Amino acid sequence: MDVKITVIDREGVAHPLDAPTDMAMNIMEVCKAFELPVDGICGGMAMCASCQLYVLSDHELVEKSPDEEAMLSEALHVKENSRLGCQIPMNEKLEGLKVELAPE
Repeated sequence: MDVKITVIDREGVAHPLDAPTDMAMNIMEVCKAFELPVDGICGGMAMCASCQLYVLSDHELVEKSPDEEAMLSEALHVKENSRLGCQIPMNEKLEGLKVELAPE
């Protein structure tokens, strides 16, 4: 099953995406699959913050892990709604999710 999410790129362009929920992907992987500019240098291990994004919609997300908290405490451009895309698994509850990629 796919859910509709919106990813706003670093130029401010909104990309409506149909994101699969049955492939064990996270938001970083979905962005990469749609060729949006997300690096994910560490491969999704919460060790680089190159997939940082801002959650703009009011969705209940998985809690931040200690690793994600630590990475965000060192990252640039961090806001109250910052998350690492690699730490948010895709699921049906994310229907309508809206996120914006953080500056590089």
